[in-house]
Amino acid sequence: MDIINELQQAISTALNLNYSIEVAPTDVVLQETKREFKGDYTLVVFPYVKQARKNPETLAKEIGESVCKSVQHVQDFNVIKGFLNFEISDVYWAEFINERVGDIHFGLSRVNEASDPVVIEYSSPNTNKPLHLGHIRNNLLGWSVSQLLTAAGFNVKKVNLVNDRGIHICKSMLAWQLFGNGETPESTGIKGDHLVGKYYVEFDKHYKDQVKQLMDSGHDEESAKREAPLMVEAQQMLKRWEEGDEEVRTLWNKMNGWVYAGFDETYAALGVGFDKVYYESQTYLLGKSLVAQGLEKGVFYRKDDGSVWCDLTADGLDQKLLLRRDGTSVYMTQDLGTALLRHNDFGANQLIYVVGNEQDYHFKVLKLILQKLGYNWANKVYHLSYGMVELPNGKMKSREGTVVDADDLITEMEQTAENMCREHGRNGELSEEEQQNLYHTLALGALKYFILKVDPAKNMLFNPAESIDFNGNTGPFIQYTYARIRSIIRKYGKEPAKGNIIDGVLFGEKERNVIKALYALPSTIASAATAFSPAVIANYAYDLAKSFNSFYQDTPILREENEQVREFRIALCDVVGIAIKNTMNILGIEVPEQM
Repeated sequence: MDIINELQQAISTALNLNYSIEVAPTDVVLQETKREFKGDYTLVVFPYVKQARKNPETLAKEIGESVCKSVQHVQDFNVIKGFLNFEISDVYWAEFINERVGDIHFGLSRVNEASDPVVIEYSSPNTNKPLHLGHIRNNLLGWSVSQLLTAAGFNVKKVNLVNDRGIHICKSMLAWQLFGNGETPESTGIKGDHLVGKYYVEFDKHYKDQVKQLMDSGHDEESAKREAPLMVEAQQMLKRWEEGDEEVRTLWNKMNGWVYAGFDETYAALGVGFDKVYYESQTYLLGKSLVAQGLEKGVFYRKDDGSVWCDLTADGLDQKLLLRRDGTSVYMTQDLGTALLRHNDFGANQLIYVVGNEQDYHFKVLKLILQKLGYNWANKVYHLSYGMVELPNGKMKSREGTVVDADDLITEMEQTAENMCREHGRNGELSEEEQQNLYHTLALGALKYFILKVDPAKNMLFNPAESIDFNGNTGPFIQYTYARIRSIIRKYGKEPAKGNIIDGVLFGEKERNVIKALYALPSTIASAATAFSPAVIANYAYDLAKSFNSFYQDTPILREENEQVREFRIALCDVVGIAIKNTMNILGIEVPEQM
């Protein structure tokens, strides 16, 4: 039993035996003692004063005395008004560190591979454009939440749903047919997803010209957008695709192949991956069959124009289109099919969709329609909604080509990392290859940390220059702290072993703060997993690194003359290094052995 559980149990027992107040141990709330007071954990006694019929100071003193008698490692307590502060013995903290020296799994729970998995969908790109900054947040968040839940002991499956069909795909295909002159990634040297994205932008440019011409000739804006020749032709191409037209399908396969090759390069650079990839082209027919079943059951209805809808007005929502009048499907159609397929594939404990908050309404509708179709697992659907990434100059627009491309951003970050390392002399004695690897590690660490340290629900402003600073709340600061720890251990000259604190040697305040931060790691991972928030882990890693650096600046380690104390501090460094490595791994960030 850990010290917090022991305290909770002892307090619960004291309240029950002495004052007939029944409080479950798990309901006893302990806080870390504020730095300005002496102690480690604090109980606020005010909630129990009325039932105990005691004033706060007396009640706190009596509980403190009772706990001191029953919990071995509570060495003392003090009372500040109604706040009862417990002091934990140095022996307890020393034993805690000694048990974790060399434990590379510190903080991580064992995964039960036989349990029903949590299925997490993220990335979900369209095959009409390259990945951009918005996709980066999605991929990093999805990957990190997967790592976080795995660290908390869940069996996790990572999946990707590629939006490889639909009107947006046909726009790129049509523009390439009309304006591409047969160019390919090989003939141009352009990465495949970038080449296809070029024609998505090209479509929009010509389409806007046509809309303007129609409006100049007397059309209203709505009819001009609908009747523009390019849009009409794109809609016809989509219908031909759904009918299995060989020419359209051949072009579709070729251009999607270019995009997939490009995506794979970007995924590899970001260090993300998937256990299974789904394609809308393989799930939309299942979605259509569910729509047909819904029509038979009376869950859906068909309008006079042939389109199929679900009336959700009684549920406080609106009417939702499921099939267009020409029989082609919409996003909701294929999402219904994909949800059923995914549930059947995995028997999932939970289906988590990592999708931006502009789709909040979509997922409310998806869950509700699945419920109306009679699927009792619909309540397992969870939308992990996240905020948008904005730039100092505003939002990004793919159609207009005003996006921050993921590949370009990674390259820019690597160059910035190189410049910063050279400026600060952080290359050490590394070979050229090792230096290039270091620049990539720091660049990705900066990018991932800057994005993941923000609560997922919040919009964020991305500033590359701020993200790669070696000081402050950044990835490189934490990476450098890890490299510093590894340097200390290398200079020590042997593997850290269980250290010993001799009687009478007390920890300094900063040393104690580091130990208590380490003690909080397992509970921090558990609470972060419950909240699906890598930001909790990111900020924990920063606080730990900050506490360690404060300890390092004030406390001799290798220069400590007392051998046993020196050995313990080396052991402490080792455990801090493991904790940093494990928490940064949850964020998908590598830590360098030297800088």
